[in-house]
Amino acid sequence: MQFRTRALSTTILTLLMLFGSLPAHAEEGDYSWWRSFLNLFNPPGADNPVNDSDTQGMYPLAKPESGFNDGYDPKRYYAWQKIEVPVSTGAVCGNGSPYKFFVSTVPNTKNTLIYMEGGGACWDYESCSGQSGIRGARNPNGIPDNYMEVLDPTTIINTGSIAQVAVTPFIFRAHPWDRVKTQNWNLVYIPYCTGDIYVGDKAAVYQDPKGEKPDLVWLHNGIKNTRSVITWLKNNLPRPTQMMTAGCSAGSVGALLNYMHLREDMAPTRSYLFDDSGPVFQAPYSSSDSATYPQLPLQKTIIDAWTTWTPNGGPMDENPLNALLERYSAFDTNDWSSIYSSLANRFPSDRLGMTHFLDDANYSSYSYERFYEDIYNDPDATSRLEKIKTLWQQDTFDNLIPLLDQTHNWGYYFPRYRNVNESHCTSIIEFGNADIQEQNLVLKDFVNNIMDGNGPLMRAHETDEVSDYQKPFNLLYWLVGQLL
Repeated sequence: MQFRTRALSTTILTLLMLFGSLPAHAEEGDYSWWRSFLNLFNPPGADNPVNDSDTQGMYPLAKPESGFNDGYDPKRYYAWQKIEVPVSTGAVCGNGSPYKFFVSTVPNTKNTLIYMEGGGACWDYESCSGQSGIRGARNPNGIPDNYMEVLDPTTIINTGSIAQVAVTPFIFRAHPWDRVKTQNWNLVYIPYCTGDIYVGDKAAVYQDPKGEKPDLVWLHNGIKNTRSVITWLKNNLPRPTQMMTAGCSAGSVGALLNYMHLREDMAPTRSYLFDDSGPVFQAPYSSSDSATYPQLPLQKTIIDAWTTWTPNGGPMDENPLNALLERYSAFDTNDWSSIYSSLANRFPSDRLGMTHFLDDANYSSYSYERFYEDIYNDPDATSRLEKIKTLWQQDTFDNLIPLLDQTHNWGYYFPRYRNVNESHCTSIIEFGNADIQEQNLVLKDFVNNIMDGNGPLMRAHETDEVSDYQKPFNLLYWLVGQLL
């Protein structure tokens, strides 16, 4: 009797959420209200499963593994479900624990958001072992089974990973003030546990610099984890009519560098990319001119740490850079920033967007602090930050905006500053206060511009260096700062 009562309550809740979330105007990809109702009892299955050609080439997809229980219940709508990944896919977290991701499906649309989790990065013992805190590898001990439980409306009082609530309005269906149409879509949340911006493919051994603890064996396995997610989506869910790929920080770079694979394999009718605070600045690997290309030392470090790619390697050795080259010959493995023009040319109808704060103090620190002695050895924190911001803005205006301006379908939106999370990630917590006041623009304008599918892409940046710093105290941001 208790089981029946719980099942009935879940069904009633699902019905209430379904009819409460149906948009006033149907979107391309939405089912009719009658089909949505029938989907509650007979969920739509995969209509674009992995085929023989998908199982070929570098980092191939896989057909369903017979007898493997991934834990997915297609009738359990509006709840975050943990998806187990077979070991045969090669997916694994950096510490060797099983990889898993999370989906929250709905009965009323095929449209899908793929959100890649942000977090730090690692390429040494301290950062990969967790000693560096939030600036090191995210989830260094693996991914808990209840990682997204707090977002499940049937268990909202659970005290699980409370930080997930504040991730972004894109995935928070019940966000109290910011509405965006992805909140009504199927949601896919890809956790981050390899410290390699989702593109690594290399086993590393890091030694404790103090010589006190055993060597750390760390698996930079991001690209295989991402491929395992695509495999599951193709084999279990309908092909999206509209698809957005998004992320902030490391998730933003992951979304950018995996977009070509996601876009081609998922094959949506319409596709969008929201790249928040993870820019890949122009920095040719063959160059030694860090004065012109400030992000060059970082890019060389992570290419060497996370991949087996070398300029003199085999013509098509399996590694993440050659995997992009395999898909599109115009991609230049010597320069990651060629991804912008490659995507624009490959998918001319897609709407692609880049955003970050001009006074970002987080990703900018990753980019330069460890690699420039005059910054690293500067004892004055204010002076150090100013030097970092100078390089960040040089890279933005000299080594990013010109690349985007040369395309027809990349937009960008660069506000100045927001007093939370070191002014890092414009779309976390809320869309508010990521504004360009002098142009009367707010971040929601940029989001809508990307996803409305019409007209030129917005291109805007802030020149006012004062107004954002004069905003009043924000209690919400203070509270989030204490959690972080």
